[in-house]
Amino acid sequence: MRRSRVVCMAMSGALGLCATATPPVRAEVVIYRCTDASGAVSLQNGTPCPKGSRQQKKVMETPPQDAVPVPAPAPEPPLMPMPAPPPPVVEAPPPPQPPPPSVATPKQPPPALFECRTWDRERYLSEEARPPARCAPLQVTGLDGSGAMAGGTACQMIEDQCQPVADAALCEAWGQRIRDIESTAAFASGAPNLQADSERVRRIVATSTCTP
Repeated sequence: MRRSRVVCMAMSGALGLCATATPPVRAEVVIYRCTDASGAVSLQNGTPCPKGSRQQKKVMETPPQDAVPVPAPAPEPPLMPMPAPPPPVVEAPPPPQPPPPSVATPKQPPPALFECRTWDRERYLSEEARPPARCAPLQVTGLDGSGAMAGGTACQMIEDQCQPVADAALCEAWGQRIRDIESTAAFASGAPNLQADSERVRRIVATSTCTP
């Protein structure tokens, strides 16, 4: 056994105090390597090889018993699985836009209308400023100057006299125009043109400022 080391400390006015420091105890391990006659190798801990064997000896020292054990390395934390990537964000399509409000076409005043008078002073409403000329009958006389013996007829083409209806009276005049056409169609048999003409005139009035 190794010799202990004595440490003494002297203090003034007091007895010297000595303390014995004992080194840590180390253990020895002897390993024998044995090879027998057949060449087989075996290792023996602390036991010599049997006779007839070739022996190799190795002495190993173990760490001191009071030595602070080296802590084992902490185990590495297990690898956490990578989280799955979030699904792609799909943007919802924008809501359909409402159709733009339809802009109503502003109504216009009704077209011009004319009040006409025939050669025999009959009055009527016309959409034309110069209606076709009419044939006004002429008086036929005989050779003696009397009409009793007249054997034929004659006429003269005369244009009707027309003048525009005032703007303030246009809507009322167009209403009268519709009534005149429908009255003529009621007394005329088989006159489809008059019915179509009545519908046309009604559309003119409906799309004009005459209708609110």
